[in-house]
Amino acid sequence: MYSFMGGGLFCAGVGNILLIVSTATDYWMQYRQSNNYMHQGLWRYCMPGKCFTHNVSIAHLDATRALMILSLLACFIGIIIGIMAFIHYSSFDRFDKTFAASILFFISLLLAMAVYTGVTINYFGKRYGNWRFSWSYIIGWVSVVLTFFSENQTGYPVALFKKK
Repeated sequence: MYSFMGGGLFCAGVGNILLIVSTATDYWMQYRQSNNYMHQGLWRYCMPGKCFTHNVSIAHLDATRALMILSLLACFIGIIIGIMAFIHYSSFDRFDKTFAASILFFISLLLAMAVYTGVTINYFGKRYGNWRFSWSYIIGWVSVVLTFFSENQTGYPVALFKKK
């Protein structure tokens, strides 16, 4: 049991680090315009030599930002709760809060990535041909996978589907 919890905490920790990198960097999407490669993230868009903040409120970026920040907070809280449960902190004997924290983290991160993916493909896929997702976006999806594995190590999603 301890090795599974340790593996789950390791996956959650690495997933949180990747989530921070993904949220903070400006390489969610790259595109080519006028023979120049440009890229954008959740907070800024960059042209060769200069970066600018998104000054227009775009709904899908606002939703993705909010969900990514919620995911970061939930992951940080979940890791602390997981560490306390791992060392058998006495307040965790009656109610297991790691389940709630891990589900909140997974759902908010999955929603953030799904919103960004769906809107970007729907908008840019129909209008432009010279764009692609970049490494910050891919790191975000790797964080989703690690989050799923961190939950699976503790057995929570599997326990939801078991017959009693």
